[in-house]
Formats: sequence, C-alpha cells, structure tokens
Amino acid sequence: MPLPTTPAGDGTPRIPRHVAVIMDGNGRWAKARGLPAVAGHRAGVEVIRKLLRACREHGVGVLTLFAFSSENWQRPREEVRGLMALFMRYLRGEVRELHSNGIRLRIIGDRTRFAPRLRRLMEESEALTAVNEGFTLVIAADYGGQWDIVQAARALAAEVAAGRLQPNEIDAGSLEAHLSLADLPRPDLLIRTGGDHRISNFLLWQIAYTELYFTECFWPDFGAAQFAAALRDYAARERRFGGRPATVADEGAARC
Repeated sequence: MPLPTTPAGDGTPRIPRHVAVIMDGNGRWAKARGLPAVAGHRAGVEVIRKLLRACREHGVGVLTLFAFSSENWQRPREEVRGLMALFMRYLRGEVRELHSNGIRLRIIGDRTRFAPRLRRLMEESEALTAVNEGFTLVIAADYGGQWDIVQAARALAAEVAAGRLQPNEIDAGSLEAHLSLADLPRPDLLIRTGGDHRISNFLLWQIAYTELYFTECFWPDFGAAQFAAALRDYAARERRFGGRPATVADEGAARC
C-alpha cells in the first residue's frame, strides 16, 4: 500500500526526517519461548539491521534507538551484564559496516557508569564514522530525558557563572542548544513496540510535538512490514504543532 502524499499534491510521500524507537518487548519475547532475557536482546539486534535498511529505502535521514535507559541499571545483574556484552559486540562487529554504508554513528547518554574499554570503543566508533553525512544512527545508552535536560541546565548555569551569559538571556533555544540531539532535527515519529503506551523518560524535550505510534508487536518481531505500517499511519496524520490550518473551519464545541 503506497504512503499518503504531501499536502501539495505533488506525489511526494510524507516521510519523517527523524524516527525514534523505544525497542520494547525483548524480555517478554524471550520468556514466551522459554529463553533467557538476553536471547531476546540478541534477536533485537538483528532487527536493527533490517530497520536501518528500511529507513534508508524510505528516505528517513535519522534513526534514534533507545537501547539502554538510566533506569535499566536496576534490572537483574545477569541481564545488565549480557546487555553490556551485546553492546560491545555490536560496536565491534557492526561499526565498520555502518561506515562502509556511509552511516554516521552517534551515542548519547551518561557514559560515566560504563566500563573504560566500552567508553573507548564508543569514542572510536563515533570517530570512525564522523565524516559520514548520508544517514545518522543515534544510540541512546544510559540515557534519560530528565538527565538530558539537567545536563543542559548545568551547562547554562556554568556559562552564567563564567559571565558569558545573563540569566534573562536563557530561553528555550539556548537550553535546546545544549541537549544531546541539538544538531539534529527533532523526531517526527516515535515508535514504541511491545504494547505499552508510555514514553519512559525518552527524549522528553525533543518529542514535544512528535507523532506517537504504539504497537503490540514485540521488538524482535518488528520488521519492514511493521515499519511501513507505522509510516503509513504517520503519513495520514495532520501535524498542526499547536496551531490550526487556515483552511479548517472552527467546529465549535469539542468532540467527545
């Protein structure tokens, strides 16, 4: 089924520039098969490859994946250890492939709790792919939306303390300039798999007007067909960003 087109009627599909994904359901997918949770996470890595391919085929420019939240450290130690090993394996095994395909890798989040060798691998991976401009893959690891806003506020406070900024000069733009995705467009579409209808402390500032799409599908089962369904749903929506199209008449009382 083709995607709905732009309002101009020029036949151009409505495609989000930036798609963010909360990859949920790995553990439940594994449990349903009598497998340990880390098996679900391994299966989820395979989906990332497919989604990268689908994004590029559809013309999406940025993909941001919520891989590990600030709260995920509270999970069972064995699961956290498995996730860290899987992250290391992904960076070692996939980054050169990303680079050869012209994909830039960005990793956002608080890196202080990661092991030194994992931090080095993150830095090396980003450095290798930094020159690529065709597509950006962002991995959010030990990331939380509240953490992101707090670290931006601290950066502004430091500028004020140094005399480079006056408190009355702080506005939404200056704070956003210090957020993790400041150099990228805000997400147009946020997909959450696994059936839960929550944001879970992900990109709280950046998704103020993002279109949200929730699916019951567990992340390991999320493929090209499911992604295309999300894009069709997005393309059919009217994005008003708090305003109202001039062509739409006031309908009076709100609908219930």
